[in-house]
Amino acid sequence: MSIPTQMSLVGFIASTPELHFTKAGAECCRMRVGVEQWRKEVDGSFTKLDPTFHDMVAFESTARETYARFRKGDSFVASGYVHEYEVDGREGSVIKEEFVARKIGHNANKTDYVVHRGRHAADRPLTAVPQPPAVGL
Repeated sequence: MSIPTQMSLVGFIASTPELHFTKAGAECCRMRVGVEQWRKEVDGSFTKLDPTFHDMVAFESTARETYARFRKGDSFVASGYVHEYEVDGREGSVIKEEFVARKIGHNANKTDYVVHRGRHAADRPLTAVPQPPAVGL
């Protein structure tokens, strides 16, 4: 059996998240997000490029949590999918896209935070954190 996977997006919140409601009354959180871009050089080093910016949206419980927990500048990891849609403009119709976040969390590699565990997690004994082996002393 194969491991179920989903598309992901790693970036930062570029605009203040806005909470709206769909015509059916469901919560909808919209925001602009930035994605850092890097170029690998011939010598193996990396050069940071300008970020790209995209639309991201979340619905219902993910929208509520995103609106409550995220601020402009926060780093995130989200899983979901890309939604393409058509918009009529001055020069005819244009295809646009947005990332629909089904799940989202702060990027642990870039965010300091404290985890508040529920009662059941607190009942479990703590395990020692594995340490790397000592190297030639």
